[in-house]
Amino acid sequence: MSRYIQLFLSGVFFTFILDFFLFLGIKLNYIDPLGYTVYYNVLFVDNQNVWLFFAFSLFIGWLLYYTKNTIRIPVMLLLFLLAFSTLLPPIGKYVGQTLFMKQNVTLHDKKFTYRGDIYYIGREKVLFYDYELKKIIELDKSTLKENLDELY
Repeated sequence: MSRYIQLFLSGVFFTFILDFFLFLGIKLNYIDPLGYTVYYNVLFVDNQNVWLFFAFSLFIGWLLYYTKNTIRIPVMLLLFLLAFSTLLPPIGKYVGQTLFMKQNVTLHDKKFTYRGDIYYIGREKVLFYDYELKKIIELDKSTLKENLDELY
């Protein structure tokens, strides 16, 4: 029984490290260049997929305890290389766009209709590039008529 707990906790520990660097690269190379201020903790917690996190934790724990070194070491090095690669600006920006950007969207509030790209949906604000204004604007989520969770 204690071996399974160790397996799970080891997997959680290494998955947390991988996740940390993945979101750090996205924040540094996608969110910060847009000029939007979001705390790292908010970005990390709000965009965490719990089921995927625990699936990776179990996989990594199994990998650490039940595979040979000839398999374990290259796979772990590959996983760390992939997570650290988001610290490179083009890769971090691409991963951020893939996860957060939604193109050619129309949003409505009480007075206006906005047409453009959603760059990031935060807790209270939406970072939106308006095609007519040709600039990035921040919209309040509370004033928009759309349910933005349906977009993702």
